[in-house]
Amino acid sequence: MTLRKRLRFLFSRLFIFLSILGPGLITASGDNDAPGIAAYSMAGSKYGYSLLWVILVITFGEVVIQEMAARMGVVTGKGLADLIRERFGVKITFFAILTLMGANFGTTVAQFAGIAAGAELLGISRYLAVPLGAVLLWVLIVRGSYQQMEKVLLGLTLYALAYIITVFVVGPNWGDVLRNVVVPTVHFETTYLLIMLAIIGTTITPWGCVYLQASVADKGVDIDHYSYTRMDVVTGATLGNIVSAFMIICTAATLFPRGIQVESAEEAALALAPLAGEWARYLFALGLLGASLLASSVLPLSTSYAVCEAFGWERGVDNQFNEAPMFFGLYTGMIVLGSVIVLLPRVPLFPLMWLSQSLNAILIPIILVLMIRLVNDRRIMRQWTNSRLGNILAWAMTGFIALSTVVMLGVSVR
Repeated sequence: MTLRKRLRFLFSRLFIFLSILGPGLITASGDNDAPGIAAYSMAGSKYGYSLLWVILVITFGEVVIQEMAARMGVVTGKGLADLIRERFGVKITFFAILTLMGANFGTTVAQFAGIAAGAELLGISRYLAVPLGAVLLWVLIVRGSYQQMEKVLLGLTLYALAYIITVFVVGPNWGDVLRNVVVPTVHFETTYLLIMLAIIGTTITPWGCVYLQASVADKGVDIDHYSYTRMDVVTGATLGNIVSAFMIICTAATLFPRGIQVESAEEAALALAPLAGEWARYLFALGLLGASLLASSVLPLSTSYAVCEAFGWERGVDNQFNEAPMFFGLYTGMIVLGSVIVLLPRVPLFPLMWLSQSLNAILIPIILVLMIRLVNDRRIMRQWTNSRLGNILAWAMTGFIALSTVVMLGVSVR
């Protein structure tokens, strides 16, 4: 093969990958949203590096679970809720949708709490910022195309670079960092376990599974090009969790030694002071706003996709409002209700952000059990079912999350 042909071959493969790139990266970037930032800030400031091992575990878990969702989207061309309805019937579908809506709505409210907290750091009233953010998100989805939306959302993921740069400015003890990554440390106390669940719940989420599968199905990726979709999923999960780890390292290196335990956005912003100095609050505020806007658009979308799939209603962001009224109506309702709750007097913004993710972790095993059963059904997946290793890893992650919930409840009761 001549050099010209080789280059043409490489560029053609790169073009295919770039055309498919998006759902995996957006889903993983959405994990580092306002509740995620809150959870990682709490983890690093209160327990130092001791929760980094959780990031390593859930990186493997996220790759396995998101890959299953993407593969089901490519093979079947259908969303997760659609498959659950066809395979398990109305009762289980209703229960699954109820679980999804509960988890998604709690996290949607938390995203608007992130918008409010970020705006207040910039000196802007939440009563102005939250309604403006809600209108912006509505226009972006309802009036824009899917391709335009995807470019905007991908652009908003760049906020995370500040944490990575800050870590290298501070220069932590990398030996301590690596030891805590590979050697698990567990404190059997309620706060530690709640934060651990929050880290899990902000990474492996019900909405992430639904959104990724629906997005892949919407793109119409064929099985011949599935390797690129898998690469998108692996790349997104890996990069997203590297950023998550750096958020914990950053707060552990800057705040933990000073005894500052993050309980507000103002305290969380102090982690970026070595990089930005007196501008740290503004840099953190912009990152919080960007992360919140990213996830605030994805979360209601995943809910709308799931409910419309479950009941057979028209769906998809490339439709007009009158072509898919229930889809856009649900999306609009989630945004309106989420923003209204945050505007209620005396709503605690920061606790609302990270505690919502603990709820995600408690509920996600229900969705995972259904996903594992679906992906192993040869009537649905034909020859593209899970491998034995894939099943072991998927069930192990489901068991780990469920056991963490049980231990947390047991410690709380004790």
